[in-house]
Amino acid sequence: MSSLRLRDLNPLRLLHTNFSYQSLPNSESRTASPSGSKRRKWSTDKLRIGGRLSLTKMLTLAIVAFVCLALMAGGGYRRHVQIKNEPAPEPPVPFLWQAYSRLDGYYNGIRTLVNYHDVKTENRYNASAPPRYEKPKSLPSEPPMEPIKYDPYPDYKSPEYLKNHHEVHECYLDNEDTISPPDVYAYPGVPEIYPEPFYGSYSTLGMRDDVCFERFGRLGAYGYGDAANQKKHGVGEKGGSKKVLDKIGYTDYSKVNWGQAQERCYEKNKARFAKEQPEGKERVKRHAYVLRTWTGFKYTDHHIMTLRAQINELALKSGGEYDVHFLVHVKDDSIPIWADEAIYQKTIEENVPEEFWGLATLWSEKQMEMYYPDPFPDNFINMAGSSIHGVYRSAHFAIQWFSQQFKEYDFVWNWEMDLRYTGHYYEFNNRIGEWGKDQPRKGLWERNERFYIPGVHGTYENFTKFVGEEMKTRDIPENDKIAQGPHPVWGPVNSFPNNGLLPAPEGTKPPTSYDRDNYSWGVGEDADILTFNPIFDPSKTNWVFREDVTGYDNTLPVPPRRVAIITVARLSRRMLDTMHEETWRMRHSMFPEMWPPSVALHHGLKAAYVPHPVYFDRDWDLDYMNQVFNYPESKEASTFGWGEHNMLGSSFYYNAGFSGALWRRWLGKEENGEGGKKEEENGTGRMCLRPVLHHPIKGE
Repeated sequence: MSSLRLRDLNPLRLLHTNFSYQSLPNSESRTASPSGSKRRKWSTDKLRIGGRLSLTKMLTLAIVAFVCLALMAGGGYRRHVQIKNEPAPEPPVPFLWQAYSRLDGYYNGIRTLVNYHDVKTENRYNASAPPRYEKPKSLPSEPPMEPIKYDPYPDYKSPEYLKNHHEVHECYLDNEDTISPPDVYAYPGVPEIYPEPFYGSYSTLGMRDDVCFERFGRLGAYGYGDAANQKKHGVGEKGGSKKVLDKIGYTDYSKVNWGQAQERCYEKNKARFAKEQPEGKERVKRHAYVLRTWTGFKYTDHHIMTLRAQINELALKSGGEYDVHFLVHVKDDSIPIWADEAIYQKTIEENVPEEFWGLATLWSEKQMEMYYPDPFPDNFINMAGSSIHGVYRSAHFAIQWFSQQFKEYDFVWNWEMDLRYTGHYYEFNNRIGEWGKDQPRKGLWERNERFYIPGVHGTYENFTKFVGEEMKTRDIPENDKIAQGPHPVWGPVNSFPNNGLLPAPEGTKPPTSYDRDNYSWGVGEDADILTFNPIFDPSKTNWVFREDVTGYDNTLPVPPRRVAIITVARLSRRMLDTMHEETWRMRHSMFPEMWPPSVALHHGLKAAYVPHPVYFDRDWDLDYMNQVFNYPESKEASTFGWGEHNMLGSSFYYNAGFSGALWRRWLGKEENGEGGKKEEENGTGRMCLRPVLHHPIKGE
């Protein structure tokens, strides 16, 4: 069948819609970066199909292109005459997922809220058309239920808590202990018609799934909706927003020093974190929540509100369990930040909002060159064509360095500035940490490489058993065993040629054989690395940076390795110390998304992919989704290679378009000619989203 006839069968021609996130390439050019469309806030230069090019390569390509143009110019006129007589080209062939029905339940507002058990799930998984909300002739002017204070913390004053823990002393925003940290509010319901996440699960992580957050209840505590922002952003008070803001109250952040507030909170509660605890008391582990930023970064009002939320919910209201840090990349290597305190402080003040000055730590690539000096020999393939000390290829250097300067933390969260969360930060961070601690090591690496799709796999316990059974029939070709590692992974993977590894840490050797273990080893052990996308084997994909491996003998096979797309992760002290030691002692390194999971693989550390809920804008067929995401037909089809277009309509991936569109609609903005203040007020009201992690957010 010709390509023309295939286009004639295009199912999208049967759909009446002008809604899209971008113009997608056709079937002959799917390796190219997609181009943006109206109001696209996400950058196409991050689509990692071909890698970024060095200056030398760019010049070479430019010369080749000039020669080709010169050769073609002679025949240009004849071709122009031919083109005038040819029919217009057909539109690009769409990807299959574009033919699925659009899900609109996300946009139903707070005037449609019902108790969770009355929600009509919008997903029909392509078996039939999704149900649509038919607006009645009249709707209540305000939500049919009252917002509630959202408090996911332990009951710090309860006898049960105090039996095993120290007393938690309340923290405040000011020196005089008069301004209490504000609360956030949620609605105890969900819009009447609402989608379910396609992969990941609230119940699996122990999170509430029966509430939703609208923007005033979520961000009003941090400045959204106050007089200045109402005027600036056009936020109104219709539909119950005044009632929510009255519950929250007003907080004046103009004189808040978050660094001092965080330090006071720790000092009040430091007995909770001491290494030595009285008999019967349990030590609370500490976390550094590290926000990766840089000089020249533009902090918008929305950024500042998000940052206040993170500090308030993670650090102050937890009694000092977390500290928030700004790890600021100083791009100008000529600034001697390590040599002059005045220059150091001046750089902070010129590049970080004043209320966050006390949270900033500076670093530069020049500093990393001194901390991890050359040589870094024997790279396999440097697809980026850039220096090993450049942030693009070694973002982990700065996190490793940070962990050595702040050894008091048990965990470090590597967080990016283009992440947003519609739920409560403490609930999310705490629950996924507890989930990781509960995971048995048996089959964990094999579960990590798959997307958990509840509609296909059932409960997570059933998913665990399913993967275990599948492993029994899996056969790895003999010539792939070095690249992929043993089957299944059980303890440190350190028997490959030329490893030159440091000894694996204590406690990483399995206490028994894989077959004899009854899913018990690892239960109760904190995860050394928690990721938010599957931890996959790059040798089974055409991910472009799969062989950016440095410091190992490149005349021998590439070591087995693993990757988690997006460097966002929670890393343990043991994990970071091992990464640091491997880097400075052995001169080992890999591309940033590959380095921490590969170190965990080699050293037998506990790694887990967190199955957090991820939504899609289309009503995918689940069997097809399972095949595309978990069983790609070829290396090229993998979602971690050229198949990454399948992620464009998701709420979380490095190139997801839906994430930003959904977030901006939730903020009340117009997107793709839809939404906005008038549509909200004349329709069902402000959007109310269940907790969901959005990435990337490139504009608000």
